[in-house]
Parts: sequence; structure tokens; C-alpha cells
Amino acid sequence: MIRIRYSRWDGTQSPLELDADGALEQLQQLMMEGLSAEEALEWMQRYGFDLAGTEFRVMGIEELLQELRQQARDLMAPYNMDGAFDERMERLREALDQEEAAQRQQSGVESAAWNDFRRRRDELPGKLSEALERFRDHEWKDEQAAETYRELLEDLDDARDLEDFAQSNARQLRGEQSLGFDEAVELMRRIQQLSQLARDLMDGNFDEIDMDALEDLAGDQGVQSIIILRGLRQNLEEGGLIRDGEAGIELTPRALRRLGELALDDIYATLSRGRAGGHETHHAGSGVPTIERSRPYVFGETANLDAIGTLRNALLRSGGRTEIPLRLAPDDLEVFETDHVTETTTVLLLDMSWSMSWSGRWPAAKRVAVAMDHLIRTRYPRDRFFTVGFYTEARELDTRELAELVWNMDDPFTNLQAGLRQAQRLIDRHPSENRQIIVITDGQPTAYYVGDELRVEWPGGFGGISPRAVYQTLREVRKVTGRGITINTFMLDDSPELLKFVESMTRINRGRAFYSTPEKLGEFIMVDYLSQKRRKVR
Repeated sequence: MIRIRYSRWDGTQSPLELDADGALEQLQQLMMEGLSAEEALEWMQRYGFDLAGTEFRVMGIEELLQELRQQARDLMAPYNMDGAFDERMERLREALDQEEAAQRQQSGVESAAWNDFRRRRDELPGKLSEALERFRDHEWKDEQAAETYRELLEDLDDARDLEDFAQSNARQLRGEQSLGFDEAVELMRRIQQLSQLARDLMDGNFDEIDMDALEDLAGDQGVQSIIILRGLRQNLEEGGLIRDGEAGIELTPRALRRLGELALDDIYATLSRGRAGGHETHHAGSGVPTIERSRPYVFGETANLDAIGTLRNALLRSGGRTEIPLRLAPDDLEVFETDHVTETTTVLLLDMSWSMSWSGRWPAAKRVAVAMDHLIRTRYPRDRFFTVGFYTEARELDTRELAELVWNMDDPFTNLQAGLRQAQRLIDRHPSENRQIIVITDGQPTAYYVGDELRVEWPGGFGGISPRAVYQTLREVRKVTGRGITINTFMLDDSPELLKFVESMTRINRGRAFYSTPEKLGEFIMVDYLSQKRRKVR
């Protein structure tokens, strides 16, 4: 029988760990939202995250700072500083009374020493620190009074700090319980300790943090969180996933590949189980011999001869006799199996207009782009796959750029026409028998070209359309259709004007259109792409 014994973590045992791959997985979730690697890493440190595969939450700096602030408020709330200096001031006055009597007796009331003492005492400041400073260079006549003053002077630095502390925290120090000087200093030091902890957290000085103080504040969770945050960047660097670039932290090629795998895993997690498939096709196409599998030759078919298998069959038929020359019979012929596959040139047009930042559309669309890029480059190396971002303009996006891509915050217009033109140029440079364009968008066109002149057009009224932009874009759809290129469109919004536009585009191109929520986008696109692998795009 298995026995498990639990014990309280005391700081000496190994805490929960976050390895390089686990850190990248957390990083990926934020980068899909449009953050750079450096911004995502900073976000994780500042706001924390749930540790994958566990129920543990890594507390971020902001959460720990909030705990610090609340702890400080709770510590100060019951108290006030109204009488914190009274006892020390009373002792000073008693010493001054003793000194006054000694001055009268030894110097007389008409001496310069007497006049100086009286002036200092008559103008005695209300603050303890200033009152003590006033008599720092006084030549005391009464030794007992002088001893009392020296004892008080030892508290001068504490008095200054406490006066500043009481003034800066006046709103919090309104409780019913009055503190004496020593109690007030003790409270102040506790708050200062919390403040230093807060500064170390804000500055990222994790190595300087007092773990004992942190454990008192946030318990084991706070201590383990800091240990994980402290090693976060180092783990990613040692794992070969990030490095310093010209613009700050950047992902390595290994991290980019892993990022694609993670995006693909996220999308496949939503797919229903079905028949296993390797994306073969029964239509005519290029054939790839598979040396792992062979079979008897069938007359009339293209033969990729398995020489070793053929000789083996001939020897077996002859009973193992090695007569030279060895005579072959038709039934001896063995050929390699051939996997027939299709090649496809696919251009993904990704809407990067400002509206894509709404309702979770951008992370879903970006995750699909990253996943498809990784899938095709690794599993279908003969395919050509390109991603083009379109907003007021359109441009090709490379694999590294995809990882840190964000919607165009300064550009509210949507130029699908420019995206289609860019897609055609890419297809012309990389032709194949099967050609398709996949469009992910959440709105109708609002920008277009007339010749080389760029024009923009706001929709007319609430829920209206941009008629000239729609007209020019549909003209481009007709050109694409005339070249035998299929357009499949995935809409992330079900507004009537968008549905009407996509219906017109689909009718012209005879492609397909899908309405999808961001949560289902990956499922639809990936299933659609893989199904295209099983037949020609028509």
C-alpha cells in the first residue's frame, strides 16, 4: 500500500518548479494577446499566473504589493500618534527646569549664559527633534539634567523618522489607541520593513527580499511565488528559449517552433475525435515512395522497385539455390508503397484592423495563424503557406513576426482588396495545382485602391456599408476567381452588413463561408485545411 506523508514547507525543501517549457507555455498565452516576449515576461512577474498542472497560483508583484499595503493599513488602523512624543517632551522640560535652577544659582539672571538659556527655552519648538537640536551646543550646568538630555539625544534620529512617519500616515493613524514613543517606533520600523519589501518587489530585486518577512506577510504561497518569479527569466534563457536582441528580449528559433506546437495543441484540443488520417488523397498527384512498406507489383502501375524484396522473393521461389544469373519471375517483383499527396499554396489573410481587439477575436485569430504556420512547415514541407496581415494596407508576415504580432491600434480601416492582391502575388511566385486563400475577418471592407491611389470610406450610418470599398473588393474577388483560386472566409462577427458582403463574395468565388465565435475559430479552420489536403481545391 502506498503511503504519502505531507509536511509543512519550511523553506529547505524544493518548492514548486516552473521549467523552461512551462514558462514558455505561460508566455504563449500572453503573446497570443499581442504582447511581445519582453512585455509578456513583465506581465507574468507583475500580475502572476496559474501554474499549469497544479492548483497553485503564482502571486505576481501587484498582488504581493496589495498584500503589503493591506498589511500596513491593518497594522496602523487601531492606533494614533497623538501622545507619542509626550513622555519624551515631558522629560526634556523637567531637565530644562533643573538646568534653569542651576543657571540662576551659578550665573545669575543678568549673565549672558542666562539670557541665552532663557531665549532658547522661551522659543522651544513643538517638535521633539527640533527641541533637542536647540540645546545640542548648550553648556549644561546641572549634571543630572545634562545626563537626561544625552539620553534623549540618543533618540533624535528615531524622533525625526517618527515625526515624518506620523505626518505622512496621518490618515491611517486615526485609531482609538494612543501609542507611546517606543511603541510608535516599533510600529514605524515594521511599516518601514514592509516598505522596503515593496521597493524590492517593484524594482525586481528578488534576491534582496527578506523571505522571513515575506512568509509572515503572504505565507508559503508568497515565498514560493518569489522563488518561481526569481528564476523565470533565467530558466527561459538557460532553456535556449529567449535571448537579448537589439530591441530587448527576443524568442529564439527553438522557442518559435515550440510556440507553434503550443498553438497547435490549443486548437487540436477543441477538435472532436475521428478517423486517424495522414492527409492522403485518392486523386492523381505527386507520389512519395515509402521505404518502410512494400508489396507485390500489380501490372500496369507505376513501379518504385524494391530490389532487395524482389531478390528475396526470387531466392525463396528457387528454394534458396543461388544460380547465376538469378532468374526473375513476374510474381517476384516487389514495389514500395507510394503515398499520394497533394501540394497546396495557401495564403492566410489575417484582419489586423482595430476592431479585431474586441471580444477575444485577436488571440483566436493569431493562434490559428501561428498554428497553421507551424503545422505546414513541419508536417507538410512541400506546401507553401504565407500569412498576410491587412488593415488600411496589407503586408506579408514572417514566422518570427507572427509570434509577437498585434493588431494595428492606429489604423481603424479594413482593406481586404489589398490583402487579396498581395495573396495573388505570393501565389504567382509559388504556384501549385491547388491554390486557396483563407480570410479571417470581423468586418466589411472600408479601404480600397483605385489604381495606385489609396482611399478610405467610413460606413454610412449605424450598421451601414461602405459601398465603394465593397464594390472594389468584389471586383478583386472576381479576378481571384478567374484565376482558379478558392477563397474560404471565416467571419468573427454576425452583423448583417458583414454577412451580406461575405455572401456576395462566396457567390462570386464559389468558395465557402463560415461564421464562427473566437472559441471555435481554430476548430473550423484546421478541420477545413486538413480536409483540403484530401482532395483538390476546386
